[in-house]
Amino acid sequence: MGKTGRTGRTSATGSAAAALAAVLVMAAPAVAAPVRVQDTARTADWVLKDTGTDVRLRGLSAVSRDTAWVAGSKGTVLRTTDGGARWRNVSPPGAADLEFRDIEAFDARRAVVLAIGEGEASRVYRTEDGGATWTESFRNTDTRAFYDCLTFLDRRHGLAMSDPVDGRFRILSTSDGGRSWKVLPGDGMPAAQEGEAGFAASGQCLTGSGPRDVWLATGGGARARVLHSADRGLTWTAGDSPVPAGDPARGVFALAFRDRDHGIAVGGDYRADQPSPRAAAVTRDGGRTWTTADRPPPAYRSGVTWLPHSRTAALAVGPTGTDLTTDGGRTWRTLDTGSYDTVDCTPDLGCWASGEKGRVARLER
Repeated sequence: MGKTGRTGRTSATGSAAAALAAVLVMAAPAVAAPVRVQDTARTADWVLKDTGTDVRLRGLSAVSRDTAWVAGSKGTVLRTTDGGARWRNVSPPGAADLEFRDIEAFDARRAVVLAIGEGEASRVYRTEDGGATWTESFRNTDTRAFYDCLTFLDRRHGLAMSDPVDGRFRILSTSDGGRSWKVLPGDGMPAAQEGEAGFAASGQCLTGSGPRDVWLATGGGARARVLHSADRGLTWTAGDSPVPAGDPARGVFALAFRDRDHGIAVGGDYRADQPSPRAAAVTRDGGRTWTTADRPPPAYRSGVTWLPHSRTAALAVGPTGTDLTTDGGRTWRTLDTGSYDTVDCTPDLGCWASGEKGRVARLER
């Protein structure tokens, strides 16, 4: 699954991961300046794939180097099984008015996609045949709810989150792979701040690691917070992050955890004319406390992922570029200036990114 904390490892992929990390590390400049990722013998760069669409693709789930799913505006869902050489439009019928912002794929045939919006615009669809047919498994009937993000902890257990209803974030849960959903009780959720919400920018405002741990990113309130649940969404604790908030456009937009302790938060101010200082933070205690990156990305970032089989390397993306950290999120270096909204990597070193105007790319050496 795209963002569910995979832990599979082989000696072959471990060696390849080390080689990829070495390319990135040797190529990264001493100062934050856009460069091509390369050394004298090898290259690692985003290679654009022609998707045949111009819609914005904020939802991404990488299955492998060959297989990936993307989802976006106008009810669009695309799938590739040949490394991006060809994309099949597998959009659910009758969904052209929906805004898909998150997708989680189990393999080349099974995936769950989330549509965002107020009231009945928030929906969940599931396919078991590569998108040939879809089943609507959830439709929000509460006009106060607005679902933002979706994540799966394994092939059965998943969660979706809504902006606060009655003063608390609302959590939707499935235990059968997305075939059915139920709203969890809200008494285990801390009270929301005034104006606090999630950002449906990259499908990464809700993420998990392992079988039970889940984190939820917020903004818009006085403080940008990260909420953590150790019991699949039943009870939550809140930790303040140093990422600036205090405005509806500011906060934590994306989270990535490589285990239940070590995580990275990225965000900032999504308005192009506004600066985004302190746009990244790290935690080593499961989100209880956060530390500002010593050298954060130079601008707003909406997506983040750990490089496969690495304890220290991660990528962050946003409308103005891609950044690399090789020290667990303390310092970041710009690698590319292309526009992407979200990013995802797989155990076999398949790193993908997607964003505006139908842009999808794979990291290639």
